[in-house]
Amino acid sequence: MVNKEEIHPNGMPISIINNGQDGTNDFMSLTDIAKTKNPDAPTDIIKNWLRAKSTIEFLGLWEQMNNNDFNIEKFSQFKNDAGSNAFVMSSSKWIKDTNARGIIARSGIGGGTFAHTDIAFEFASWISPEFRLYLIKDYQQLKLSDANRLSVEWNLNRELSRLNYQLHTEAIKENLLPDTNTQKQNGWRFASEADRLNVAIFGLTAKQWKQKNPTKKGNMRDNATKTQLLVLVNIESMNAELIKSGVSQQQRTQLLNTMATQQLATFAKNQKRLQKFENDSNLLE
Repeated sequence: MVNKEEIHPNGMPISIINNGQDGTNDFMSLTDIAKTKNPDAPTDIIKNWLRAKSTIEFLGLWEQMNNNDFNIEKFSQFKNDAGSNAFVMSSSKWIKDTNARGIIARSGIGGGTFAHTDIAFEFASWISPEFRLYLIKDYQQLKLSDANRLSVEWNLNRELSRLNYQLHTEAIKENLLPDTNTQKQNGWRFASEADRLNVAIFGLTAKQWKQKNPTKKGNMRDNATKTQLLVLVNIESMNAELIKSGVSQQQRTQLLNTMATQQLATFAKNQKRLQKFENDSNLLE
């Protein structure tokens, strides 16, 4: 679980963590939401919510839609018992007995009960319909801010790639294209050098990528990740210098493939270290 963030609907701090690799599975702190109702006993508030038959039915439906390992038999038993005076439920019991994934429990400092946003909004509505609206509004603003930030970073790398491509093409013109070449031959050479970089980064030529992704808009570079674009900028510069130095095609291919592989691996490793650092930092909060 990484990328801990915080929003403040109606002035109340609500923690959000991410429980997926793609950044789409946001989980909100039910403990923080419950504190808006009773700051001294949030766990009791969550247990009271979990006792309701409507809550069990909702949670069971969510799990059946999103969790192939959900224990339907245990859920049916809980649904039959829910609402009775003797029925008691906690988040840990629900998770353990049904193999639920929509609710998670974290121990230690900064821990508590977290739930997928679908479930968190339902819980917030039970707490207060007014607070639910504040929560949704602040969460939407957070997602919009994150999307804008990622868009700016991606566009910056894409623009750097375009500028570097000009340096790349100039090196090709000045060092690899004899005056006797036809326009068709020049076009083939430019495409060949571009694909030398494409294969090093993406493992595919532009044509192969298009055949593999016929429904995607733009080209492979338009669909690249920020990391791929960053490495592309680096190896474009390297290839331009290698061309100017008269390095052979075979040697350039080997050097560029090695450089791309090493840089992609390094960035991936550093990203994992950053995530671990964020996780460790969250435990100390």
